[in-house]
Amino acid sequence: MIVILITSHFSLLISCVDEAEHDNTPQGNFEALWTIIDEHYCFFDYKQHEYGLDWNNIYNIYKVRANNDLSREQLFEVLTDMLAELKDGHVNLSTAFDFGRYWNWYEDYPSNFSDTLQRRYLGTDYKIASGLRYTILDDNIGYIYYGSFQEGIGEGNLDEVIRYLALCNGLILDIRNNGGGNLTNAEKLAARFCNEKTLVGYQQHKTGKGHNDFSKMEEQYLEPSSNLRWQKSVVVLTNRHVFSAANEFVKYMKCLPMVKTVGDKTGGGAGLPFSSTLPNGWTVRFSACPMYDRQRQHTEFGIAPDYQVSLTDDDFRRGRDTLIEFARKLLVE
Repeated sequence: MIVILITSHFSLLISCVDEAEHDNTPQGNFEALWTIIDEHYCFFDYKQHEYGLDWNNIYNIYKVRANNDLSREQLFEVLTDMLAELKDGHVNLSTAFDFGRYWNWYEDYPSNFSDTLQRRYLGTDYKIASGLRYTILDDNIGYIYYGSFQEGIGEGNLDEVIRYLALCNGLILDIRNNGGGNLTNAEKLAARFCNEKTLVGYQQHKTGKGHNDFSKMEEQYLEPSSNLRWQKSVVVLTNRHVFSAANEFVKYMKCLPMVKTVGDKTGGGAGLPFSSTLPNGWTVRFSACPMYDRQRQHTEFGIAPDYQVSLTDDDFRRGRDTLIEFARKLLVE
């Protein structure tokens, strides 16, 4: 049985989906996992188009490896290898002894972020408001770093930050290495840069077990905050490690007229994850609810920035963050 619990600004879905019973053997667990993904994963057609994913062929390849003589560690390797064929950072296999993951969406790319350089810009007397670190740079540009949407932020936190930075000429909002978290935090922050109800994208829900069984596209809107809102230019810094709720945040911000994005393409992760349990008790998480940008395009494999900028070796040796410096110039033009 799959228990589905998704919480976001856009939806709260609680339901159960009955699954066929499978034996608690290596073969039975393989069959259960392949079937769960086959009936509930949401990006089959898109990934078939992008890189030729054929889930039926994946079954034939890995069924040969999933024999009943496997140890639990060997079975874990077979199942995680099969899941990696989906190329999805939201697909994980959790056990008491290991955590199966696909992280190539950022590990195969330059980080374009340095903790050492960031400390030079933040200094030692930067301010902290819950998950936000912020300061004013020496050219009167505000700088905010938000490293994880898992860290909550209150409306009072945001009021204080905006009030402190109010006299700045512009704002750099750095979310590099933000791997996601709570969509509510992403929406709450984006609402501080929004002045009118804005269409930011679409989403669908699975309605059946077929690969193409989806609801109609439902509109996603961003509502302006009723609290203090920022009214000057903003540059959002991104890299490949921006994923899931952070990817959604970039999608929201790119719909706002005073915002530009600088850095690398985001890592993606545009499917809301569901979870299910295998006969042996292992838990699989997978993308089951696709979300799109306002042009109805997938963002599962990331969102391109307005300005592609990479951290250079020369700047690093000089103690300069190429992305921050580019953003500063952009804000004073």
